[in-house]
Amino acid sequence: MKKFIILICIVGFGIASINAQEKQPTNNGNPFFSEFDTPFHVPPFDKIKAEHYMPAFLEGMKLEKAEIEAIVNNPEAPTFENTIIPYTRAGSFLGRVSSVFGGLSSANTTDELKAIAKKLSPIRSAHSNEISLNPALFQRIKTVYEQRDSYNLEPDALFMLENLYGSFVRNGANLDDAAKEKLKEINVELSGLSVQFGQNLLGETNAYQLIIEDVKDLDGLPENIKALGAEEATRAGLDGKWVYTTQRASMYPFLTYAKNRDLRKQIYTAYIMRGDNDNERDNKKIASDIYKLRLRRANLLGYKTHADLILSTRMAKTSERVYDLLDQIWWPALKLAKKEVKDMQAIADAEGGKFKIAAWDWWYYAEKVRADKYNFEDSEIRPYFSRKNVQDAIFYVANQLYGITFTEVKDAPKPHPDAFLFEVKEADGSHLGVLYQDFYPRASKNGGAWCGGYERYKIVDGVVTPPIITMVTNVAAPVGDLPALLSIDDVTTVFHEFGHALDGLFSNVRYEQTFRSTDFTELPSQIMEHWAMEPDVLKVYAKHYKTGEVIPDDLIEKIQKSSLFNQGFITVEFVAAALIDMEYYTQTVEKDLDIRAFEKDFFAKRKLIPEIAPRYRTTYFSHIIGGYSAGYYSYLWSGVLDNDAFEAFNETSLFDQETAQKFRREILEPNGLKDPDEMYFNFRGRAPIIEPLLKSRGLK
Repeated sequence: MKKFIILICIVGFGIASINAQEKQPTNNGNPFFSEFDTPFHVPPFDKIKAEHYMPAFLEGMKLEKAEIEAIVNNPEAPTFENTIIPYTRAGSFLGRVSSVFGGLSSANTTDELKAIAKKLSPIRSAHSNEISLNPALFQRIKTVYEQRDSYNLEPDALFMLENLYGSFVRNGANLDDAAKEKLKEINVELSGLSVQFGQNLLGETNAYQLIIEDVKDLDGLPENIKALGAEEATRAGLDGKWVYTTQRASMYPFLTYAKNRDLRKQIYTAYIMRGDNDNERDNKKIASDIYKLRLRRANLLGYKTHADLILSTRMAKTSERVYDLLDQIWWPALKLAKKEVKDMQAIADAEGGKFKIAAWDWWYYAEKVRADKYNFEDSEIRPYFSRKNVQDAIFYVANQLYGITFTEVKDAPKPHPDAFLFEVKEADGSHLGVLYQDFYPRASKNGGAWCGGYERYKIVDGVVTPPIITMVTNVAAPVGDLPALLSIDDVTTVFHEFGHALDGLFSNVRYEQTFRSTDFTELPSQIMEHWAMEPDVLKVYAKHYKTGEVIPDDLIEKIQKSSLFNQGFITVEFVAAALIDMEYYTQTVEKDLDIRAFEKDFFAKRKLIPEIAPRYRTTYFSHIIGGYSAGYYSYLWSGVLDNDAFEAFNETSLFDQETAQKFRREILEPNGLKDPDEMYFNFRGRAPIIEPLLKSRGLK
C-alpha cells in the first residue's frame, strides 16, 4: 500500500531512506545495518552482496510492523501529529533496502537477484497487505480524516491527509474480513505474476541474436553500426562475425540502414514476438491472468473496471475523457501515417522493389524519405551528438534555467562501472543533491529508459535529507575508439529522463507520503525535450566528436525543417499503445483472453493497417503490467501540458528567468503534495489547451 515511488519513465523503483537519527539494527558485515559511510551517503554498491538483501528485507518488514503497531497501540486519541506523521515515516529502513534492490534489479540484475525477487514477491505483498488492511490503523487515520477541519491544516498537509485516507479506501480498508482475505490473495498473485512477466521479458530479449557471417549482409550500415555488431559478437564469443540484438540501441540502427530486407524482417519479428513464442518464457497467459485479477480486484473494491479504479485519482477522472483525448489525436495521426506509407512505397517502387511496404521496412524507407525530402540522414548528425556532448547539453540547459551546476564525483560507489555520479549545487553553491547517470545497454539491464532514486528529499525534525537521483537510458555504447554517438531520438530520451531527475532534485516537500498523478508526472520530463533541438542550444553542445566543429547552420536548418518528419507513424504507434492499454482495462467481464486475437480484433476496429505496426504488443508491454496500467495515455495528457507550458517560454524567451523560477516553484517543488490542476493553473494562469500538442505533431 505504501509507495516509495516518486519518478517513473519506462520502469520505476522504490525511493526511501533511513532517518539519520533512527536507531539501527545490528548485523555484522551487512552494509544495510549501518549508516552508509560513503560520499553523500550513497549506497555502498561495492560492498552490498546478494546474500545481504533477504536478512535486510526481513528486518525492514519487522521494523515497519513495529512502527505501525506503535501507532495503533498509542493510548492517546488519534491526531495528525501522533498518527499521520509517524505513519508517513514508517518503513524507512525497508525503503532503503528496497531502493537499492529495485535499482540494481532494473539496471544490473543477476540470476541471484532474480531468484530473490521471486522469493520476496509474496512476502512483500503479504507485508503490504497487513498494513493497508489493518483495521485499527485505518480507524485512527479515518478518525483524523473526519476531524480534519478542526486541525487548521496547511494546504499540503490537508492534501496529503485526504489522499492518504482515499488510498486506504481504494486498497480495501473498508471491506469486510472475507473480502479482505480475497483481496490479499489477489495482491499476492498479482505481485508474483508481475515479477515473472518482467523476468520472462528480459530472458526473451537476451535470448535472441541476429548472427551475420557474410560482410555483404552489412550493406548499408554505417561504420559505427558495423563496429557495434562486431563488438557484440566478440562479447558473445563469435569473433569475426557480427551480432545484433532486440535491444533498441542495436535493433533500430539495423532496421534503419540494413539493405537486406530478410534480415530486417528477422530481427523485427524477434522483437515483436518477445513473450509470444509458446516457450517457457511465454507471457500470454500471464498477461491475461493479470488483466483478470485486476478486474476482479476493482469489482471487489466497488468499481466497474480497473480503469475506473485507477482513473479515480487522475486528472482525466474517467475513461470517457481519456478516449476523447486519444481520439482527437488518433484519427488525424492515422491519416498522416497512411500518407507516409505512400511516400515510402513510392521510393520502394522507384528502386524496383516488387513488394508492399511491411512493418519491418518502416525505419529503412522512412530514412530514405527523410534523405529525399530534406537532404538529411540520421548518420549525418550523429557525429555531433556524442554522449559527452549531450551530457553537457542537459547540464547547460539546467544551468541557464535554474542556475544549478554539476560536478562529477569519481571517488564514490556506483551501481555499475559505466555509471556517472554528479554533485548538484544551487546557484549560490549550496548542496542540492546528487545524480547518477547510466547510459548504455547490457544484458543485465532492462530495456527502455527511466528515472528513480536511492534517496528522496525530506525534512525530519528539522533535518534536511538531500535527494540521490538516478537516470537510466539505453543509448548506443562506445565502440572501440568511437565514442557513443546518439540519434535525435536518443538525445530526446536523455533530455526527457533528465527532466524527471530535475523533478526529484527540486522536490521541496516536508512529508514523505506524496501522491503524484501520472497524468502530471510526465510534464517535467516532456517539457525538457523542447530544449534539445533548439538552435541556440545546439550551437552550444552539438560539436563534431573528431574535429570539435560546431554543428553548421545548414544542418540545424535541416533538423528544424524535418522536425515533423514521420510524426504520423511516431504518434500512431504511441497512441495505439495507449488505446490497447485502455481496451484491456475497461473490460467489464472477467474471461480468458486469446491475446493474439484480442490485439488483432482491436486494431482492426481502429483501422490500423498492417504496414503500421503498434508500438507495443501485450507480451512485452511492461508499462501496463507495471505502474502505467490504464495510465499509458498519461504521456499524451502530459503532452497537452508540456506543449502548452513551453508556450510560456516562447511567449517570453527560451531561458526566461521569471518563467523558469515560476515553473520550478509551482510545478517541480510541490512534487505530489498539491492538486495538479491547481499547480498548472498557478503556473500558466489558465487551464491547458490541446492546440500546441496537435501543432507539435503536425496534426493541426
